[in-house]
Amino acid sequence: MPRPVSERRVRGWPRSRAFKPAGIPLRELETVILTLDELESVRLADLEGLYQEAAAARMGVSRQTFGRIVETARRKIADALVNGKALEIDGGIVQMAETDMNEYRIAVPTRDGMVDPHFGSCRGFTLFDVKDGTVVKEEYFPAPEGAGCKSAAASTLAKAGVRVMLAGGMGEGAVRVMASFGITPVRGVTGPVRPVAEAWAAGKLSDSGEVCSHDHEGHDCSHHS
Repeated sequence: MPRPVSERRVRGWPRSRAFKPAGIPLRELETVILTLDELESVRLADLEGLYQEAAAARMGVSRQTFGRIVETARRKIADALVNGKALEIDGGIVQMAETDMNEYRIAVPTRDGMVDPHFGSCRGFTLFDVKDGTVVKEEYFPAPEGAGCKSAAASTLAKAGVRVMLAGGMGEGAVRVMASFGITPVRGVTGPVRPVAEAWAAGKLSDSGEVCSHDHEGHDCSHHS
């Protein structure tokens, strides 16, 4: 008996649900059906540029399942474009996800209760759950062994549901990798971790935009005002 397909989380319906070559009546065209979950996979992988691991977590599926979904989606889109077919978006076993950031998780590199200025070599992170602009839960999360500031840390944090990283300073490579795992980096942060998290949740912090030039494994810079 085939295994039941679980619902895949998608952002919602697209603005347009059908596309066709110009100048040809729809009735004369063969139609390719792209399901909502297939469209979502392309949005996450090709528009947002997320790694498959992070995109899979967003959709609530395994990495292997996501890989199959996005491969099928790309093949259908290529078929429609190359062979002049109509493309219709419909169907799929999906669950509409929230599109806002009312509930999310943030991570803060931590040392002795303070924001660790050396993100790449920090010993752990404090994770905060935020709901409707208020911190509702706090827990300590040890840094993955040998993670440095690159993909291992980003992967582990993304799996833990982190969407925002508050840090003192981050190298360009670390910023790029975090973004590829769906984590928004916020730089230039200093002070005790709890008030920092509460300030961010209340909308009182913003990214400094400063990129650390010391972008190598195990090192990052602190923010200097």
